[in-house]
Amino acid sequence: MELDTFLYNLHFDTDKLLPPDWQPDWEDAPLPYKLYRGLPEIPLTADVPLTLTGREANSIPSLEEFGHYLWYVYGLTRYSQAAFIEGNEEKAAVSYAQLFRRFVPSGGALYPNELYVYLKLEDVPEGVYHYDVAHHRLLLLREGNYDSYISRSLGNRYNLSDSFCTVFVSTVFGKNFYKYNNFSYRLQGLDTGVVIGQSLEVADRMGFSTRVCYQFLDRSINHLLGLSEQDESVYAVIPLSIYNVDQFNIEKNISISATELSREVPLLKHVTYNRSKRVIDYPELKEINKASMFETTHSFVNIKQDIPLKNALGTELTILPFPEAISYDLASVCRERHSPDIDFMIGKISQTKVSTLLHETFSFSYQKDLDNTQGKLETGLDLYGTFYNVEGVQDGAYVYDKSTHALRRISKGDLREYMQNSLTVPNVNLFQVPLCLHVVGDKDHLKKELGYRGYRIQQMEAGILVQRLLLTACALEMGGHPLLGFDSNQSDDLYGVNSKEKTCLIQIPVGPYRPRVWLKGSLNS
Repeated sequence: MELDTFLYNLHFDTDKLLPPDWQPDWEDAPLPYKLYRGLPEIPLTADVPLTLTGREANSIPSLEEFGHYLWYVYGLTRYSQAAFIEGNEEKAAVSYAQLFRRFVPSGGALYPNELYVYLKLEDVPEGVYHYDVAHHRLLLLREGNYDSYISRSLGNRYNLSDSFCTVFVSTVFGKNFYKYNNFSYRLQGLDTGVVIGQSLEVADRMGFSTRVCYQFLDRSINHLLGLSEQDESVYAVIPLSIYNVDQFNIEKNISISATELSREVPLLKHVTYNRSKRVIDYPELKEINKASMFETTHSFVNIKQDIPLKNALGTELTILPFPEAISYDLASVCRERHSPDIDFMIGKISQTKVSTLLHETFSFSYQKDLDNTQGKLETGLDLYGTFYNVEGVQDGAYVYDKSTHALRRISKGDLREYMQNSLTVPNVNLFQVPLCLHVVGDKDHLKKELGYRGYRIQQMEAGILVQRLLLTACALEMGGHPLLGFDSNQSDDLYGVNSKEKTCLIQIPVGPYRPRVWLKGSLNS
């Protein structure tokens, strides 16, 4: 399949992504976490604080504090069991879903990502580690100082001597391919973005400075971690520091090759276990991952992503009240947040609450290596949505204008039936949802500037935005449920974004919800 066709089908013709006889092999499902065997281990304390507070300025974190960071970002935080009734009153069957959950949402709760860290703390040997989620510990992959190696892999744009840690977020292709087949590629980028978003939130609460690097030499980074790019590849690199970070600098006249750089460190061969006895091949994912890689630093670019919203998107303007910044305990919000589905219940939403939700979603500082700037969450992405039963806002479809903090109306009316009928997987009752939001981005997925790598970067940035939205919604006592089971063509038609070469990337119903009937327990002591 041509890669352009593959990306088109991911959004507009998903049926063509799956073989006609496709059935997930549930009995042979891989583990939702990666297990290494026979490596030196550094245990992390399970005595995790129930709140996240600031730290002493410019003090290097202890191993215990760093373990808290990892647990809040991607640790196993909860065990849950929910009952599902199938059939009718005469012949009903009850089935149970038992899952280990994390604070971040994930498509099908399959968590395709893994975390690796290059750590420089006094309490542990300097080197590269894997975060063993199943046992909340670090496993030493490669000991030594790799400041120069990683800095050159990032194009010498960042001085790693100022960082106590560099986080690598990878994607294991098979962890959700077994269920979603080729559609998993779309999920993998979004899931990675959600993990990045959570890492930014936790780091901010703990007083760490962050940068997100989307541009790096893939093969040299994967080689350092000992990853086979046929199975797993790093999508983002996040240096952590206790100092304010400087802007990125791209050295145009210096070309660094991933192949040459990889020769500087020996090949790693570690034994891993994932439970599956039959691993299905995924040639399209391998091909697009290969096409997305950077071989030399000459491929690195600076781009301008913040595209101003044009007045043509809507003529009637509803100016929202400018809200005061909300303050909430991230730890308690993480414990409370989940994705309601049949639990949504309709209720009147105040204009102030909607104003706060939209403003806070875009108010997070986020420094990255794409535009050489530091500021608000400027991603080239916008929020559209259908509104029902919102105080002071007529029912209809709107786009949020960030520059004026206002809603621009696109069409009038109660659109809940339209949105419900556009679901391809009707697992949410949208008649009970007052806000049905869509993250909208360019159809070309930054391909002109970044090639096929642009698609996964756009999906990651959408995931960061979604995580910020979900946390804010929970702080406002509402729930949000990210979903991809909707017809993008219908949503694009509703908002009129086709003519602007934009499309809906992900849908998030948001609103009040009733308590879910389930058994759940926390996994921290």
